[in-house]
Amino acid sequence: MPEAEVLYSDIKIKIKRARGNTDVATPSTDEPTYSEVKTSKAQRPAELPVSKQPAASNRRSGVTSERVALLVLSVLLAAAVIALGVTLHENTQTKKSLQKSQDEAKNLTEILSKREPSKVEQPCKPPSVRKETCPSCEDGWEPHGGKLYFFSSFTLSWNESRRQCKSMRGDLVVINSEKEQRFLESKVREKMDEPEEKFWIGLTDSKKEGEWLWVDDTQLDPSLKFWLEGEPDNWRGENPDGENCVRMGEKNKPKDLNIWVDKSCKSPQKSICEKPEKKSMSLNPVGSD
Repeated sequence: MPEAEVLYSDIKIKIKRARGNTDVATPSTDEPTYSEVKTSKAQRPAELPVSKQPAASNRRSGVTSERVALLVLSVLLAAAVIALGVTLHENTQTKKSLQKSQDEAKNLTEILSKREPSKVEQPCKPPSVRKETCPSCEDGWEPHGGKLYFFSSFTLSWNESRRQCKSMRGDLVVINSEKEQRFLESKVREKMDEPEEKFWIGLTDSKKEGEWLWVDDTQLDPSLKFWLEGEPDNWRGENPDGENCVRMGEKNKPKDLNIWVDKSCKSPQKSICEKPEKKSMSLNPVGSD
């Protein structure tokens, strides 16, 4: 390793002695004295220690940034977990509602299958007279004036009641005469247990307010109106859409044909179904030529 470069500096020291105004030179000591000073470039003043505060500050700043990022990620993760929980809860509630609806529909189907009349017609007894008519014989249906009537004990909306009648190849009753109204009034009175256990008939003004139509699209005959006093009133207290369907029946009042009352079509009521009475032509009696 090469020797460090040496710097030489001369130092001249002059000593004055003041005696009066005369400068007196010192003896040999007055000669300039040179002091040889060697200075190594390698020997430099020790550098001041670098402050560690900025590094510590930078480290602290880095840690703070990491904490903020971690906090943000934690918040986002918590929000995602909450959103997932809400979604799962809603899906669970939807599944429960759907299952409940399916169970109710299943129960209704089972009840209908047990309590509704059989749709299979029973064979009639062989007639004894040639070409004698034979009415159909279905359980639960009551014949009158060439029609069959079924008085349902299920409380359903007007539309549901109509679907029930159609499932039995009929429809809600259409009243075409005073005689028919009288027959229905007596039957309904017998079957009512409570004053409000009334029966839907096939009359509605759902298409146009005040224009009453039967389910066969015929208009209500003005001479065949059997409204209870004060009816129809289209009361909107139960349903904002008003009362657009008709039910009939009075239990505790004197016998009167005027027993029609308008009601919200969504209200559950019993119903009257009807269909034509089938006529079948018989063949020759057994054993005849």
